[in-house]
Amino acid sequence: MLLEDNLYKYFDGYFEEYKVLFDSMKYSVKNGGKRVRPLLTLLFCDACGGNIKAALPMAEAVEYIHTYSLIHDDLPCMDNDDFRRGKPSNHKVYGEAMALLAGDGLLTAAFERIAVWGQAGLYSAETAVRAITELSGYAGSRGMIGGQVIDIQNENKPDISFDTLKLLDNLKTGALIEAACALGCIAAGADEEKILSAKRFASGIGLAFQIKDDILDVTGSLEKLGKMVGSDIENGKTTYVTLLGVEKCQQMVDELTNEAMKELESFDNNEALKEYAEYLAKRDY
Repeated sequence: MLLEDNLYKYFDGYFEEYKVLFDSMKYSVKNGGKRVRPLLTLLFCDACGGNIKAALPMAEAVEYIHTYSLIHDDLPCMDNDDFRRGKPSNHKVYGEAMALLAGDGLLTAAFERIAVWGQAGLYSAETAVRAITELSGYAGSRGMIGGQVIDIQNENKPDISFDTLKLLDNLKTGALIEAACALGCIAAGADEEKILSAKRFASGIGLAFQIKDDILDVTGSLEKLGKMVGSDIENGKTTYVTLLGVEKCQQMVDELTNEAMKELESFDNNEALKEYAEYLAKRDY
């Protein structure tokens, strides 16, 4: 797959003295996952009539940032998870210090990829700056990191309100999904109306995605999810399921997905995006 091949090229160049850093970075990037965010970037670029190759560096960038966030999330000072996608977490293989540096390396590599390919002429400097502005905003302290802070502050609090939980997930999970969708439009040179439609689509899909994750933490299995199930309840964590129950949560997933898909009407080539949104709502892992 074109995306997979490009994701790993960055890790080919290094001095032997710090090869372990690139091994650590590649370990987590190569550890699979659904590739939801980079795929949305490519799908929106295609839906806007753009050149998929122009969107590849941006798709790589958003996946690098997502991966860095997972590496840091798993650290003992954060969620203290020993497994990620069925394999030992990065710090269990390379140690806490190297895992921290691998996350830092992936974060900076994301913006490097967008800037370098803009400089090389794959897209304009203006497009590169716009993409970096969007990604840094959604991934930063007013976006994903802000959501992580709310998550940490509410650990072991069983009485989190629905509104707080929604804000947490809109930032921690949804922000990077919004960035991914916007980047696809930006790579294609789409107008502001399409970028806003993509963001509204992403907002609905992002919340539905997190609610579905909460459902699967109750109904899923270690074999399919690649991680322990039931950990949220065991740790006394407030989730959509603990607040609303599985049936109501699935209803919300379906409603959010249907509302989000209405935003795709402004895109001529939207069938792949519709199919993918439906898949995310119905997935079992």
